[in-house]
This record gives sequence, structure tokens and C-alpha cells, in this order.
Amino acid sequence: MYIIKMSRHILYVRTSNGLELPVIDVTQPAFNLEITEDEQKAHITKFLAGYERHTRVPRFLRSTLTRLALRNSSLGKGIVSARGTVLGAIDTYILKLGAENLGPWANSIDRRIAASLPVLAVRLRLQDMARLMAGSLLPALRAFTDRPLHFLNLAGGTAIDSLNALLVLLKEGADLLARPIVIDVLDRDSIGPEFGERVLRALQTDGAPLQGLTITFRHVRWDWRGDGAILSEVVATARAANALAIASSEGGLFEYGTDAEIIDALTRLRDGDLVGVVGSITRADEPVRRLHRDLGAATRPRGLDTFRKLIAPTSWTVSRAIERPFSDDVILSP
Repeated sequence: MYIIKMSRHILYVRTSNGLELPVIDVTQPAFNLEITEDEQKAHITKFLAGYERHTRVPRFLRSTLTRLALRNSSLGKGIVSARGTVLGAIDTYILKLGAENLGPWANSIDRRIAASLPVLAVRLRLQDMARLMAGSLLPALRAFTDRPLHFLNLAGGTAIDSLNALLVLLKEGADLLARPIVIDVLDRDSIGPEFGERVLRALQTDGAPLQGLTITFRHVRWDWRGDGAILSEVVATARAANALAIASSEGGLFEYGTDAEIIDALTRLRDGDLVGVVGSITRADEPVRRLHRDLGAATRPRGLDTFRKLIAPTSWTVSRAIERPFSDDVILSP
């Protein structure tokens, strides 16, 4: 049984270690975020002002107080352990829930973290990815009703962005998804994909949104630092099936990868005749610099202009960009 319960039209499933979590669905009011440009600017101003107050405390004392505050926080422990590296798939998923959707296991520190601007940005990023994918796929799905649909989720973790793209598309008409669908999650770890498949199966149970759809969910063990041939194989498989294919990397390759790794992946994806590539790019501005200094974030702050120049040789171009507090969320077109 994949669903633990349903409450307020929200499904709940368990992680492999028994933690009960809601299924994120950005089409539901509990997870849908609508924020104006002015509201976003106000959040950034408040964040920077709070950081200024924080830095008036001596550095050694700040570090001690931070460790004390986070030691009993589930979210805090995950963030601290990710210093200088990538946040784990389940911890990342939990950040996307929002403070109001955390369970009884969360304490006041967890809820403060979940209500912070960096976490709001992560939630907005997920929503952007789902909507960008759905918007890019919609014309092709309407035009080619007999072609399969194939998601290539790079460093995909739980692949919750691909699943939410399906939920967004479902609002446009269930007939659009009446075709074989494949979600390939390319990731070096299995924990995120295992939970993602659990979420999918819950979404396909009786009365759930994706009930009746033919969806294959596969974990492909892949590391962008040296598994280029594996990516090429997945791309070739999608092309051989004449699928409408789209790739995504939310908070992944474009934010953490080197220039050479990004160029290699995009060059291989170019061979697949994809509809597009959706991803997030770390901004190179003051809020990001402060996250790097304070939390030791391992992302590579390129900014949109530098990223455009980087990918020019691959023949991919940025056709749309959504500016968020710490990232630009983009769709690349061939």
C-alpha cells in the first residue's frame, strides 16, 4: 500500500526510514505559490537586512549559536551535513513542503527554516520547473497524440519536478497523457528515486490524480562527472521510441557542475531531438554570496549572462528565464 492516508486532498507516503511525508502537488492550494515581483523583492530586502544584523555578532559566537540551534532540528542537521556538498534527496524534498505542511516531528527551528527565503526559493524553483516543462510539452502533446512521452531527469533525486509536470499537464486534459510515459531518473544515489517511485505509485492508486496512466519509472545510476556514455544511451532510447522527450535538472547539473560537465551533457542531449531542457542556474548576486559565506553552499554562481555564453557552442539557447531570489529558472530550446 503506497498511500498512508489522505487529508485535505493531500496524499501521504513514507520514506524508507518511516518518515511520513505529504505528496507535493503544486496544483493544490497547500503547495501552490503565487508571489508578485514586488513581494519577491520585499522578501530579498528583508533577508539581506536580517543577514546584516546576524553578521554584527562575532563570527565564532555566530557559529556556536548556529550549531546549538540546529542540533535538534531535522532540517538543520541536513543543511549542516550538506556544507560544501549537495543536500540529500529526501532533505531537499522536505524543504519543498513549506512550514505549514511539516509533520509533528518538526520543531520550532524546523518551521523557521521552512519559512525562510532560501527555502521559499526552493519551493518556487520546483513550481517553475513543473510549469516550464508542462508549457514546453503542451503544443507537442496536442500535435502528436500517438507519440510516447519521456522525461530525462538529470541528478533527479525524487523526480518530484517531473511528477508535478504531469499533474500540471493533467489540468489541461487527461487525454493528453493517454500514451506511454517514461520517467528516467539519472542519479548516483537510489534513496531519492526509491521515494519518488513510491510517490508515483501513490498518485496512481484508486481515486488519485494519475490513476489509469501508463507510467514507467526507472532509476538509472548516473554521475555527471564521468558517466556521459550512460546519458547518451538514455537519450538514444528515447529517440528510438520516437518519444516526445524533455530533460530537466532542478538544483542539479547547471548549479553544481563544471563548465566542461555542462557542455558535455548538453551536447549529448542535443543528439536526442528533445523538446527542451529545463533547469536552474545559480545567480551571481549578493544573496547568493551571503549563502556561500554563511552556509558553505557548493553551487557555482554563474548568473544568466555567463551561462548563456557557456552553452552557446552546444546550440542550445535560453528561450525563457524566471528570476528567483537565488536562481534563474530556465527553459533551453534547441
